[in-house]
Amino acid sequence: ELQEQLRRLESDKESLSLQVAVLTDQVDAQSEKINDLEKALSEQKRQLTASEDLLQREMLTRSSLETQKLELLAVVSELKRHETALERDNIELRDRLAEEKRRNKPPLAPRTHLYPTASTPTSMVDMSRGISPSPSPVSLVHSPRKPEYNDISPSFQKIGGGQYRSLPREHQTSGELSSARRAVVFGRPPEHPRCSSVPNLAETEIIVVNDKEREENTYHKEPSPSLQGSAPKGIRKILGRIKRSGSGNLDDIPAEEPFTRGGVRSTAGPRLCGDTQVSVRNDKPFAEWTTDNVCDWLKEMGLDGSLTEARRWVKSGQILLSATPQEIDKELNIKNALLRKKLHLCLEAERGSSGSGGDPMLEWAGRLEPGWVLRWLDDIGLPQYKAAFMSARLDGRVLHRLTLDDIYGLHIGLALHLASIRAGIQVLRKEKFDPHCLVRRSDPENEADERVELWTNHRVMEWLRVVDLAEYAPNLRGSGVHGGLMVHEDRFTDTLLASLLSIPNEKTLLRRHLSTHFKELLGTEIIQKKRESEATLGYVPLTTNLKIKLPKKSQFTLKRKKSKYDLEDGELVCPLNDSNKSNLSTGDCSPDLSKSPNHVAASPDKSSLSSQSSSGKKKNEQVSDV
Repeated sequence: ELQEQLRRLESDKESLSLQVAVLTDQVDAQSEKINDLEKALSEQKRQLTASEDLLQREMLTRSSLETQKLELLAVVSELKRHETALERDNIELRDRLAEEKRRNKPPLAPRTHLYPTASTPTSMVDMSRGISPSPSPVSLVHSPRKPEYNDISPSFQKIGGGQYRSLPREHQTSGELSSARRAVVFGRPPEHPRCSSVPNLAETEIIVVNDKEREENTYHKEPSPSLQGSAPKGIRKILGRIKRSGSGNLDDIPAEEPFTRGGVRSTAGPRLCGDTQVSVRNDKPFAEWTTDNVCDWLKEMGLDGSLTEARRWVKSGQILLSATPQEIDKELNIKNALLRKKLHLCLEAERGSSGSGGDPMLEWAGRLEPGWVLRWLDDIGLPQYKAAFMSARLDGRVLHRLTLDDIYGLHIGLALHLASIRAGIQVLRKEKFDPHCLVRRSDPENEADERVELWTNHRVMEWLRVVDLAEYAPNLRGSGVHGGLMVHEDRFTDTLLASLLSIPNEKTLLRRHLSTHFKELLGTEIIQKKRESEATLGYVPLTTNLKIKLPKKSQFTLKRKKSKYDLEDGELVCPLNDSNKSNLSTGDCSPDLSKSPNHVAASPDKSSLSSQSSSGKKKNEQVSDV
């Protein structure tokens, strides 16, 4: 029995050893598979990292291409307008040239008579002025013999005495010549009842040209060319003389000539020049603008849909300046609230520039065009709102007076993005809306590079690369983080920046590294200010997903805020004075302009100047410190 047990145990031992060998082989095979899977996983991670980097580069490239596309579209539209204007000028010049050719074709005159007896309107005008008629071009060409001067006035004998010599007329002074020509050019009012019509003025110019040709012909003994060859030359001189005649800019006209009817300044420009194209920005005061000027100005602002109403209602710029906002909204029927606000702010700036006082910031903000505002969205890190800003044609003035209603109309719902726009406006006001104040690249030689508040979103990303956080820098794209937000927003902390960079909470060393460099960048004074703001009662921290909350509208006029971080409909995004600064938790919001005549309470009759309600309902009268 003992041997059988031993034999049985040995057989069990052999089977167990066999099982151990089999299991060992299986473990080896599984280990090999695990190693292969780990290698495949690492390869997939590497490919994923490369794909993410490629995606970030593509996003940056796409954003820059979109910006370039917008700039090119603006350039193309400007070139198209310029091309249209040039084509219109070309057509007008061709028509005028054909009209001049047809009008200046002289009738055939007999060769025996040197001076036609009142055969042309020019001779009648000259005789009525007491000036002897000048010889016609036909007689100058075909009549080489000297005329008889018995029946000619002494004044003309003095002028014409040296006309047919081979040398210039030395006895005639330049003053006499200029006075004689000035009498012809200015077209002084005739003493007879005939009016200064368009053909008369054209004939006056032809006389000047023909006199000049006669002066040139006296220098040479060769016979002058035929009339057919000299006619285009005279017309070319006419066009060359009148191409700058918008203000009567002729060579022989002295500056001290009086402004009289029939002179060059009052007649030659509109009737002979034919340049009816009006620049949108002319030198005349806005009150003196014509209907076409105002319509071109409205079209430039993007109000193409209101041109028909403007041509019907607006007879001059003074009508717009003297009209109330309600009258303008009713007559022009502008649907877009932001476009209405843009028009009212432009008119307010025009009233301020005319000497009635006004907001100086509004005048400075007028330098920022809608294209610049779109690029500014890239600078503050909010390119996702370009479409809304572009549809509203939002410019610097609207940006300066942007309200919470406008923010909702632009579909901006995050409090962080609102704070970013507010800080950006604050920086622009502080720099007097200088379009070149922002720092987009690091430049040690530029003194402005040391001012963090002027840093754009791209400059902040460069700073992150400098502090060894390059792998997290692309996460700031579209976050709205820029230097002004970091400096002027008290609720923007290093913890919020770490959350925007998507740094995990468990990476405490990395977060501590970011916090250290963040405090070094801003300085102790700004950090202390942020800590004091955190210690205040009712402090609401700023997070990445905090929404903008407006109080519900009620039927009661008197109401109070529940918290100092709650916002009102008509409040400016960036207040103009220090009294509203604490309500929006911003820094020093540029100069105090609350005493300006145009900064009044946002009452219903001024609602289109301070805020445009997106719901379209009439608001109750509210008094604010704007």
